[in-house]
Formats: sequence, structure tokens, C-alpha cells
Amino acid sequence: MGGGAPAPPPPPTTAIRYVALGDSYSSGVAAGDYGDSGDCKRSAHAYPVLWAAKRKAAEFGFVACSGATTADVRATQLSTLRETTTHVTISIGGNDAGFFDVMTTCTTGTDQQCADRVEVAKTFARTELPGRLNSLYQDIRTRSPRAKVVVVGYPRLYEVPAFCPTELSEPKRAKLNEAADVLVEVVKARANAKKFTFVPVGSRFAGHRICSADPWLTSLSVPVDESFHPNRNGQELGYLPALEKFI
Repeated sequence: MGGGAPAPPPPPTTAIRYVALGDSYSSGVAAGDYGDSGDCKRSAHAYPVLWAAKRKAAEFGFVACSGATTADVRATQLSTLRETTTHVTISIGGNDAGFFDVMTTCTTGTDQQCADRVEVAKTFARTELPGRLNSLYQDIRTRSPRAKVVVVGYPRLYEVPAFCPTELSEPKRAKLNEAADVLVEVVKARANAKKFTFVPVGSRFAGHRICSADPWLTSLSVPVDESFHPNRNGQELGYLPALEKFI
């Protein structure tokens, strides 16, 4: 019954219009439940789906696709972006640097062959990938000029050192972790240069990499394209909390 002025109404909330771009780490390969997404393997348990549900997104474009390169994103995914898009996430660059070929070489070849292939990938990441990322990031900003753009990183695959006799040799594991570090270094630098938000995920996977007691990443598996990817826990307990710290 007080005589004070009524409290002002809360400020209007901006509806979330979210588009998830990128490769298999964003589509949720290895997390299962792919619906009718075909070879793109968009999982119902992928972090974009989980985030969109928690934030009650008014619009959600889930177009990330297994195997996608920067060129694929430009050709088949960017058309989903609008001027009204408020949030964009993307993981990209690993396939440009030859992720599948690197993993195949390191799985079937010698330690030296693995090391040599990783060095080729690292050189590509440092010399060729920056230009591709710059171009793609500019296209994203042009299409969605007011969106918060979040570039999501990649985790190291393996615990090193670790007793892991059924897995790749420790020298191979160490080289693959090196490759992941270089890829993240390059992706982060290009995201920062564009003033996009970079989300690191490495610390979330510490203690949960392959060769740990509770891995959030798949080892060599069948189907083979689901090898070396975040599993359901990796998406829900690794990627999602890392993303939520930034948006």
C-alpha cells in the first residue's frame, strides 16, 4: 500500500537468433543421434543444440557439417546468416590443414611418417590457413554485422605422458598434440584480429583426453569418421561450459 512510484518495467530482452557454422567438432560427430542430417552428422547432443536450448533461442540455424573446410562453409553454410542474426559460433580450420590425412598417416604409418605429416600440417596452418580464415571471418561479419561471433577452439587429443599401450605410440601422441596447439594458436590469432570472441577448450579437456580414465574424446573407432572427436560428454561437459563462459 506504499505511495511510491511503481517500479519501471524490466528492459526488453533481445531474441536470440543463432547460427552454428563449422566442421565436425561443431556438428557433433561421435556424439550420436544425427537425425536426418546425413553425412553432416549433426548431433542432437552437439554443443550448439545444447546452448540454443538453454538460451531458448528464437531462431536456430544448425548448419555445421562433418568434413567442412573454410571453402565449404562459404559455399554451403554462410547463406544461413542474416543481418538480424545475433549469435554465430564456428569451429573451422582443422580440415583445411588435413586433419583426416594426418590422423590416417599417424594411425597407419611409422613415428617418423607421422612426425613428417604433422610438420606439413603445421606449416600449412601457419602460412596458408591465416588468409583463408581472414577471408571467411570477413564474410561472416559482412553478412551479420551486429552478431556476436564466437570462434571455438580445438582440444589436444591425448594425455601425454600416459600409460596407453593400446593407443598410438607416445611420440605420435605428442606430435598430434603439437599440431592441435599450432592450429589453436593460428585460429585464436585470426579471431582476435577480427575482434571476434575466441573460446579455448583445452583446459576443459585436461584429464579427459584419450588415454585418460574418463576420456571425452573418441579413440580409433567404427565408423572411422567418428574417431578422434568429442563424444557426448565432450560436447556437454567440455565444449558447452567453455562456450557459456563467453556468451
